[in-house]
Amino acid sequence: MNKFISVVVPMFNEQDNISEFYKRITKVMSALPYDYELIFVDDGSRDRTALLLNELVQKDPRVQAYLFSRNFGHQLALTCGLDNATGDAVITMDGDLQHPPEMLPQILRLWEDGNEIVQTIRKATEDASFFKNITSTTYYKMINTVSTVHITPGGSDFRLMDKNAVKAFRLYRERARFVRGMINNLGFKTTTVEFVAPPRFAGKSKYNFRKMLHFALDGITAFSNVPLRWAFYAGIFFGFGSIFLLGHVIYVKYVVQDTIPGWTTLAASVLFLGGIQLVGIGIVGEYVGRVFEEVKQRPLYIVSEHLVKK
Repeated sequence: MNKFISVVVPMFNEQDNISEFYKRITKVMSALPYDYELIFVDDGSRDRTALLLNELVQKDPRVQAYLFSRNFGHQLALTCGLDNATGDAVITMDGDLQHPPEMLPQILRLWEDGNEIVQTIRKATEDASFFKNITSTTYYKMINTVSTVHITPGGSDFRLMDKNAVKAFRLYRERARFVRGMINNLGFKTTTVEFVAPPRFAGKSKYNFRKMLHFALDGITAFSNVPLRWAFYAGIFFGFGSIFLLGHVIYVKYVVQDTIPGWTTLAASVLFLGGIQLVGIGIVGEYVGRVFEEVKQRPLYIVSEHLVKK
């Protein structure tokens, strides 16, 4: 009996990529000695993505689709697919063809060699801008400085997970999800494979600067409390600094006697300590906000419809 492979594919406004992706993934998987299923998760698309997925579902019994009631985000779309996959191994990949389906035979061989997680490492993206490359490099250096869990630079959400790793991943139910860090935290036997991501087959990336910044904050706050400690240390440092500043102010006022009325208060409190306090409050507020989201215990996502062949 062949082993069973689940392929999980999040989708958001990908109507122009679906047909080509399906053609290439089925060509690759049909040539391999595995039974398989394709699980598409439509993350609240506003184009014809859901309609096209329904057509695939009715044409191919190996295809099923989960339609979200609204846009919950890429990480939760991945989570939905992993929650519902039944394979001996689960492969997650994007549907824009920047994760080449032709790599699946190599990834599956590494799994057959005994690796429980096969993580792809994106060495470069052919159409990536200089700004995106430099910010990505800086982010990985920063998060690995503050985090207790190592995040592989260039790691993507294109990976294979053995069913035991998937079962362990399902125990993690936090709302602010950084899937790459969560999977690195599992501790299963992992290997990596490098690739160069081709340009998107069609359309534009859905990750704008605001979403990328939010994603970066999720990664840092989910695996480190170092920013809170930095705020505390900064408070101590600038607290002592204010003492020296006060000494300078007293010297200028009473020795040099060349001060403007009110300058002492502005220099010592508003211009110096006020800014530092706001930074500290902002960092604390970021963590408090995430605690607030967790304690509400709302569902991670809502599936409005599950499409299967009738």
